[in-house]
Amino acid sequence: MPMIEVSGLTKKFGQITAVDSLTFSVDEGEVFGLLGPNGAGKTTTVRMLCCLISRTSGTAKLGDLDISHRSETMKIRKMIGIVHDNVGLYETLTAYENLEFYGQMYEAPRDLVKGNIKEYLEMLDLWDQRDRRVVSFSKGMKQKVAVARALIHDPQILFFDEPTANLDPEASKVIRDLILKLKGEGRTIFLNTHNLDEAQRTCDRIGILKTKLIAVDTTKNLENAFARKVTAIVLASLNDSILNAVESRNPKRVTVEGNTIRIELEDPDRDTPSVVSAISGAGGQIKSVKEEGVSLEGVSLEDVYLSIMRRGQN
Repeated sequence: MPMIEVSGLTKKFGQITAVDSLTFSVDEGEVFGLLGPNGAGKTTTVRMLCCLISRTSGTAKLGDLDISHRSETMKIRKMIGIVHDNVGLYETLTAYENLEFYGQMYEAPRDLVKGNIKEYLEMLDLWDQRDRRVVSFSKGMKQKVAVARALIHDPQILFFDEPTANLDPEASKVIRDLILKLKGEGRTIFLNTHNLDEAQRTCDRIGILKTKLIAVDTTKNLENAFARKVTAIVLASLNDSILNAVESRNPKRVTVEGNTIRIELEDPDRDTPSVVSAISGAGGQIKSVKEEGVSLEGVSLEDVYLSIMRRGQN
């Protein structure tokens, strides 16, 4: 069941289109990652979905609430939690006081707020620091408090906007582990990130954005789409001269089994004739040439992302 449904969502700032006609959905209990470079429209998308800025056109629904209906704006804000790229805490207050204040702002039951403060500060290794003023906290500690703040009222949907940006590896792992825990609880999570490894570890599906949505799918399906074709060439015999001739054509990968060479090429239709010619020129006697499906070895989400971004620029 979709928890977030986006249809034609667009945002313009004057003559500049920041987000262009986004259409996608996020299921209940799903972790959905939005990837893209700086200026791609990720944060603008989150701010529209959270009713922090108005849309130019299109719409979106969170649960059964529509962001285009002003009367539903406050209901949407109460059903979501958001971790901004800027933590925005009251630094003269303690960690506990910050969370208590935001719990009151959400009009959450006092007992719920009290229990959640203890649970999340313990989980984030900040319980012993609860009475320290936030001004004395490191950036990573402040980010952890901001994450606890987003959870203080038990929201149905969570938005994380670059939650591990500029954090050290230890703090990043704590945030990532929490996201996975929340996923296990069936929460719906929308994650903006530059971190491809983070997306691969936590997300059920990803969308790749550069003002327009270029691709949406599971990581595995995107990698499969960019898997390389394998060409098998069977020879009467094989020697180093033939292998050197094959390597001179800069294949992605070469494996040898008996008298069979398996080659992964950037573009088999374009490059196979050149490889065949090189083998013949080295004295190789070719018995057969055939395509043997695809290989995922060596294909990463980074390869997929960069390839899709290059296509989106064309």
